[in-house]
Amino acid sequence: MKYSSEVEAMCPLVKGAYHGPAPIPQEGKWTQVKEVKDVSGLTHGIGWCAPQQGTCKLTLNVKEGVIQEALVETIGCSGMTHSAAMASEILVGKTILEALNTDLVCDAINTAMRELFLQIVYGRTQTAFSEDGLPIGAGLEDLGKGLRSQVGTTYATLKKGPRYLELAEGYITKVAVDKEGTIIGYKFVQLGRMMEMIANGTDANEALEKASGQYGRVDDADKLIDPRHE
Repeated sequence: MKYSSEVEAMCPLVKGAYHGPAPIPQEGKWTQVKEVKDVSGLTHGIGWCAPQQGTCKLTLNVKEGVIQEALVETIGCSGMTHSAAMASEILVGKTILEALNTDLVCDAINTAMRELFLQIVYGRTQTAFSEDGLPIGAGLEDLGKGLRSQVGTTYATLKKGPRYLELAEGYITKVAVDKEGTIIGYKFVQLGRMMEMIANGTDANEALEKASGQYGRVDDADKLIDPRHE
């Protein structure tokens, strides 16, 4: 190691007491993190690309510094969905430090990884005070039945007003409107549940009916409209 002449000319002094890093909460314990393998936790974070045309929600379950589980949810960019497929393969098995320097193609996913890294190494995970953390597979619980992301898509113009396309309940098939043209409810279909039933042998029309529901004052509607075509 090279030192400047100014440093070489200095007399040595003894360093004071060293107490190590401040402990952080991790999976129900207070831990002094000195190496990557000292880090554990499950947490979520979001990222965005420079033009902000897409976003990524990333969920990681880290055990002893290694990513054991990754859930990658993306929206707003067609290219990012392909990057998400790559990221799900690339991230698992890497340490959180390796994952920071992995080419994930999409900057939204890279940014999400950066934000999660900060949460994890500062002890701000969702499992900071949960004894032993969460088991591998806990990330899927965010998706619920049908293993489908929670998606909200609405659209509006000044001239024609709002259109509900997809909400937490599911894909919107009909929007209920009163006499004044105000939205008072909607009909929806839970696509994840429907596809599960079809895969298990249920007739498609029967599965569609069973996976359908409604919210609001649909029965009081003056008319039902297709939000995509009317």
